[in-house]
Amino acid sequence: MKIAVEGCMHGDLDNVYATLLHLQEVEQIKIDLLICCGDFQAVRNKKDLESLNVPLKYQAMNSFWKYYSGEKVAPFPTIFIGGNHEASNYLWELYFGGWAAPNIYFLGFAGIVKFGNVRIGGLSGIYKANHYRLGHFEKLPYNDQDIRSIYHVREYDVHKLMQVQEPIDIFLTHDWPVGITDHGDSEKLIRQKPHFTQEVMERRLGSRAAADLMAKLKPSHWFSAHLHCKFSALVQHGNNGPVTKFLALDKCLPGRKFLQVIEIESGAGPFDLQYDEEWLAVTKKFTPIFPRTRMRANFSDAKLNIEECRRFVRNKLQTRGSKPFEFVRTAPCHNPSQSVANNNLSSGHCRNPQTEALLQLLELQYCLDTSVAQVEKPSQSPLLPTGSVDYNSEDIPIDDDDEDDVDELQEKYDGKV
Repeated sequence: MKIAVEGCMHGDLDNVYATLLHLQEVEQIKIDLLICCGDFQAVRNKKDLESLNVPLKYQAMNSFWKYYSGEKVAPFPTIFIGGNHEASNYLWELYFGGWAAPNIYFLGFAGIVKFGNVRIGGLSGIYKANHYRLGHFEKLPYNDQDIRSIYHVREYDVHKLMQVQEPIDIFLTHDWPVGITDHGDSEKLIRQKPHFTQEVMERRLGSRAAADLMAKLKPSHWFSAHLHCKFSALVQHGNNGPVTKFLALDKCLPGRKFLQVIEIESGAGPFDLQYDEEWLAVTKKFTPIFPRTRMRANFSDAKLNIEECRRFVRNKLQTRGSKPFEFVRTAPCHNPSQSVANNNLSSGHCRNPQTEALLQLLELQYCLDTSVAQVEKPSQSPLLPTGSVDYNSEDIPIDDDDEDDVDELQEKYDGKV
């Protein structure tokens, strides 16, 4: 199976798909799947821009809306996670994962799926120590603080992923696991990005939560983005343990190293996206304690037995099948002929039928809007060691100091991207 991996999408689906179609033709290969490591920007209409945390000059419709509306269809099955520049209102509808558009699947705030027999997991967002142990308290319409905190990684989602026992082939995070620079060419990285020097030297560059997940899950491949540069590393787990191949990629810009094609062992195609049985069992066990306020999740209240959850899920999938529920539009599509946004669109939460159907399948109550977020004091338990505030800031510039030197989009894959 040939899988294309892309760094930060920033809504530029047209150019990424065009590059891959060109690559297929020139190299005479077939790409089976595209994976994006965040900042996907699934913006459906101008109203969604109100939930996208970017400077005003970067608030643009870009091209996702064409795929959402059906004007275009993604030429490759596409799986993505969220970063720190997202239409967070839409992704919240699909918290548990689901089709953001036909053939384009959001992995959820945390999630695992199977593509063929390849197991793919991911964690959306970026790490911020001061929000890590809080619940998912944000509510629409987002204020100036919530529009930032909504995409900060939460302990609750990491804890669920830490329960996974079966091997994972590919794992995705937007920011890098802290300490990953110890396993690659950190000197080259510092030459390329000298403002990372102090964080690299002090082992503060990255996410502690992601590092903990890498140590636990030990996936064969780990892909990240966020820092707008390419970096590779090999992580040996123990003396004779498995090896994780880490790769971070850039954003989709002319001449940048934003794309890599890998080949991974798999069964014979065609390949379909399917729910993962173990992950749905974890979802079944922990959704009853979903933390919808600032209060930290109380994991001891998750009373369901995981093996019983597994049997329950297996029976459900044997009866229904493992394919995700079908895509449903929940908001109007962008109309380029309208010069202003439709202010009559709702600013509140929308229950996505895919999410409702999944929770009904698992016999779980809908939890994404059942209580109003309250101003509660978080648990006083100690936080994880903080990463660099500067690094993990959502204010990492979308544009970089060297992008203006490039004249045209890299059209041909040359083994360097």
